[in-house]
Amino acid sequence: MSLGVRSAVAWLLMLVCGSAVAAPVVVGSKNFTEGVLLGEIATQAGREAGADVRHQRQLGGTRILWRALQDGSIDAYAEYTGTLADELLQMPGADIAAMQAALARDGLAMTAPLGFDNSYALGMRRAHASELGIRTLSDLRAHPTLRLGLSNEFMSRADGWPGLRNAYALPQSPDGLDHDLAYRALANGAIDATDLYGTDAEIPYHDLVVLRDDRAYFPSYAAVYLYRRDLAQRATALRDALHGLEGRIDAATMQRLNARVKLYRETESAVAADWLGLEAPDSDGRAARIWQRTREHLALVGISLGAALLVALPLGILAARRPRLGQGVLALTGVLQTLPSLAVFVFMIPLFGIGAGPAIAALFLYSLLPIVRNTHAGLTGIPRELRETAAAIGLPAGTRLLRVELPLALRTILAGIKTAAVINVGTATLGALIGAGGYGQPILTGIRLDDIGLILEGAVPAALLALAVQGVFEIAERALTPRGLRLAARH
Repeated sequence: MSLGVRSAVAWLLMLVCGSAVAAPVVVGSKNFTEGVLLGEIATQAGREAGADVRHQRQLGGTRILWRALQDGSIDAYAEYTGTLADELLQMPGADIAAMQAALARDGLAMTAPLGFDNSYALGMRRAHASELGIRTLSDLRAHPTLRLGLSNEFMSRADGWPGLRNAYALPQSPDGLDHDLAYRALANGAIDATDLYGTDAEIPYHDLVVLRDDRAYFPSYAAVYLYRRDLAQRATALRDALHGLEGRIDAATMQRLNARVKLYRETESAVAADWLGLEAPDSDGRAARIWQRTREHLALVGISLGAALLVALPLGILAARRPRLGQGVLALTGVLQTLPSLAVFVFMIPLFGIGAGPAIAALFLYSLLPIVRNTHAGLTGIPRELRETAAAIGLPAGTRLLRVELPLALRTILAGIKTAAVINVGTATLGALIGAGGYGQPILTGIRLDDIGLILEGAVPAALLALAVQGVFEIAERALTPRGLRLAARH
């Protein structure tokens, strides 16, 4: 190997190794206020200890965080022992030592409890519960017509509604809804009971009564931090900071911190910094936040749509040229379109980690059908005599496609691309649940904090972007359609 080649290889190795060292460690958090607060406390404590830490906020439910931790997309997040034992490790009743041993086999570790237990519970408005004489979960059996609205995750968890219903023989048929919206529904009388977290600030604020778990169904939900064991080599400061938080947060403190965010509209960053005795980090203004989310959203839509064009246009042409094969192509892209978007996003996490990668992959799949279908429809809709005339004058197949067929089908093809782009603008908001950013971030935060201003901060720009995309394609259609075809279309 020559000296020059060796130097180049050495330089590349230094660059790669240097990038690996410089890459920040990532703390994740679930999509509820306490999870975000604990994530922010861990992040700021780690930075104060000298670690380069980034907080990936509100990444959806338990399974998303767990998978992200397992595949290394994040390095730590706050979890609860009951969830860990019953839902994730499938070890009901396991103690701390048994859970630590199971985690170690997967290259993971956990801290000792932080000092509070945030158990699941069911709650009702105090006046309504008193009127019906309901004090315990067993009392619910006598009231089969009660309207239960339970969080979507609780509805399907092993330690949630299915087990609770069987343990207490409950006759109700609950509806699933977002946890934060359930409090509003409960306060307004739209539902009679919902699932609670023991440290939720809304319990005293709405004067709710927590129904006693008289059969001791729910396990202990002591808060801990889970983290990857290799932090001992990569980010010792963060690992030590996580263990330094053990036993420091009691239930009353956690409920008070939650209240400062949920009820008094303080930011999680400011509340976490105040509790740690640190200076609150600077926060961006609304204009800067919208500009950042716009760049993120445009990247999600633009990259996914560009990749879809490279695949869907040839597929549409193939479907038009070979009808039998085309039916299979159209059927397959149609099936992809029917898959629930959030499920596709989550399915992509093992392949691409969290962040923009899985969101772009999912949006790419959703872009295929409109482009493939419209390309196929545009080409097969060309009058037969025009195609025969082009062939009769001796034009090669490639030339006929580029000079005759695609221009004639252009308006239909552009309509499919426009449809795909507008769909992507809306669907991309769900990418915030897996850390992709974009306009979904303020929408999710606004829903969580019941803040209409934050919801509009994401919803209004998303709607304007959809209109702008539609307008751009209208202009592109006029510019790209040959003048003769435009004149023919008017007559």
